Amino acid sequence: MPQKSVFGLNENVAAALSYLFGAFSGVVVLILERDNKFVRFHALQSTLWFLFLYVIGSVLNFVLNVFTSIPLLGSVLGFFLNPVILVGWIILILTKLFLMIKAYNGATYKLPIVGDVVWGQIFK
Repeated sequence: MPQKSVFGLNENVAAALSYLFGAFSGVVVLILERDNKFVRFHALQSTLWFLFLYVIGSVLNFVLNVFTSIPLLGSVLGFFLNPVILVGWIILILTKLFLMIKAYNGATYKLPIVGDVVWGQIFK
């Protein structure tokens, strides 16, 4: 029988919901859930992963905005960076769906690098 989380939900549902709104939902679940390590693992992984993607996206957006004011360079840079930003959005959506499905199915899927850091924090 699945364990319950602090929310009164099954742990797999609470873990999947920690990915729903990216880092925000991860932080909320992480703060409220104190005992269930499965839910805490997914909440912390959600927080770190989506903050990482947010920082990368912000840096790319900043670079694009700064160089857009330079006539030729801005056009060339925009030509190359706009598809990269689009791919970033696709990665964000696909990883969100993938991780929600994995959590809902009860898997403790570790993302490369981020997952190992989270594992060390939660299951130490």
